[in-house]
Amino acid sequence: MALDKPYKDIPGTTIFDADQSRKGYWLNQFCMSLMKADNRARFKADEGAYLDEWPMSDAQKAAVRARDLNECIRLGGNIYFLAKIGATDGKSFQQMAGSMTGMTEAQYRDMMVGGGRSVEGNRHIGEGGDAQAHHQPQGTARKDA
Repeated sequence: MALDKPYKDIPGTTIFDADQSRKGYWLNQFCMSLMKADNRARFKADEGAYLDEWPMSDAQKAAVRARDLNECIRLGGNIYFLAKIGATDGKSFQQMAGSMTGMTEAQYRDMMVGGGRSVEGNRHIGEGGDAQAHHQPQGTARKDA
């Protein structure tokens, strides 16, 4: 029986849960392989040949080749593993995050220094109009309790 996943409708968010982990297992293993210098060199020398050594889906391989990190996440990638691709390309995490939001590195940095994204439109609204009231962290009282 599938678990209830009330977080599935948070706009623009993919939660890395057990299902995502299973879906992205080989993608994430590939990313972790890039921790070794010889693997990074092989990948940079011939991306296609190196990717073909991994039992990833064609969509996962295409997303890696395109450096479409948002698609990699949708296909089961975990951002902390995907960071290894950016590091292999000589990119900082800030550069990677900027590319994922459609911003330049400077725009992304300025947004984060300014307090981050607005929460407006980025919340799950429960049936009673409350933002995830039935999933409050321990010690947080519900207004209707």
